[in-house]
Amino acid sequence: MANYQTFAQLYDNLFDGELYLQWRDYVQVNVPDKQGKLLDLAGGAGRLAVLLAQAGYQDVSVFDLSPEMLSLAMKHAEEAKVTIPLIEGDMTEWSDLPIQYQTITSFADSFNYLGKKAQLKETFTQVYQHLLADGQFLFDMITPYQIKEVYPGYMYNWHDEETAFLWSSYEGERPNSVEHELTFFVYQEEIDGYQQLQELHYEYAYTLAEIKDLLAEVGFKDIEVHADFGQAPVSETTTRWFFKAHK
Repeated sequence: MANYQTFAQLYDNLFDGELYLQWRDYVQVNVPDKQGKLLDLAGGAGRLAVLLAQAGYQDVSVFDLSPEMLSLAMKHAEEAKVTIPLIEGDMTEWSDLPIQYQTITSFADSFNYLGKKAQLKETFTQVYQHLLADGQFLFDMITPYQIKEVYPGYMYNWHDEETAFLWSSYEGERPNSVEHELTFFVYQEEIDGYQQLQELHYEYAYTLAEIKDLLAEVGFKDIEVHADFGQAPVSETTTRWFFKAHK
């Protein structure tokens, strides 16, 4: 069997690859210039960064808090025979990074893991400071509708011969929040049995007005918001917002 060393590896193996293709296409539509520096913030295992490099973007980097995820990003880049600089850090505090980018992206609702508006504002501030004067910021966030109406009670189960995965979502303790309970059972030959790995993930939703106000407060302009990977207008039942803003 595969030698799963970390929860990060299990999570990476399970994530829907079709979503990365859609994020890649969204970037290609909105970032026609493939020569400028591009940073994928909270880029995890580098799946999107690799796809962008393969699509012809010349200078793509990944920034993430998790060294385990960055190790996977290095592996994926090596397998794809592309060069992806990796940066480990906290997206709310990276003032010491002396690089500016033409484009900064962040997808897979990474900002929904920030539980305080102050953290979200600080992250937007860091992004603004690390963009070139004409740079742009592309990101997505799940909506209050997704957190309040879709997630509570949601369950997803998956298994193959060696691994079982259980995902359950519950209403969070505070308004506009959700708790995800992720459990893996992984077969281990040495014990002829299954090892259980479990994590709790907490996500928080903000209103569209709150997000747009924070972007404007730190200096962003020309703020656009769409649904469906930029292909549809926002509605009351939109589950994920896609933002584009300029410095």
